[in-house]
Amino acid sequence: MKISILYTISLLLFSCGLSKVKTRPADMNQTPSSSIYEFKLPLLSGDSLSFASLKGKKILIVNTASECGYTPQYEGLETLYKKHGDKVIVVGFPANNFGGQEPGTDAEIGAFCKENYGVTFPIFSKVSVKGDDMAPIYQWLSQKNKNGWNEDAPAWNFCKYLIDEKGNLLAFYGSAIEPMNDEIIKAIDN
Repeated sequence: MKISILYTISLLLFSCGLSKVKTRPADMNQTPSSSIYEFKLPLLSGDSLSFASLKGKKILIVNTASECGYTPQYEGLETLYKKHGDKVIVVGFPANNFGGQEPGTDAEIGAFCKENYGVTFPIFSKVSVKGDDMAPIYQWLSQKNKNGWNEDAPAWNFCKYLIDEKGNLLAFYGSAIEPMNDEIIKAIDN
C-alpha cells in the first residue's frame, strides 16, 4: 500500500513537470539571439550584479519563494554554493507567481534567507518568472529564440537553469530536483 501511494505521488510530480530534467540537445543548431551576459540586475541589497562578471563559471539560476514546500531547498542551494563555488555560482530570483508564496519585500526576503538558511549566495530583487510581466532574464531562459533551444518556463517555485562557462543554457531542472542531485553535480563537474 505504502509503495503504491509513493508511486502515485511520483507519477503526479513527474506529470506536472516538477521532476523534469531537460538538457541542451547535442545537435543544437540554433544560435541564441542574445547573451545571458547582457543582464545587469539589482540584488536584494540594492547593489547590482552584472552577469558578465560571472564569465568563466557555471551559473545555477533558481526562482525561489519563502513560503513553499520546496523552500528547504535553500539549504541545498547554499551547500552547493559552498562545496562547488569554485565551479558554479548559485543565484536566486524570488518570485510571487505561484500560490502567493513570496509575498515579502526584498528586505524581508533577505532577512528570511539569512536567518533561516544562512544564505550567502546572491539573491536578486523579486521578479516575475511567468506571464505578461515576465522578467527579461526569464524570457531569455524560457524562449527558444533567445536562448537557442529551451522553451520551459518555471512551472512552480525552485525550478533551476544551468548556464555553462561561456553563457550557454545547458539544462533545465524542475522544482522537485534537489540542488545536490547527482545530475546537477555531474553537469557542474563536466
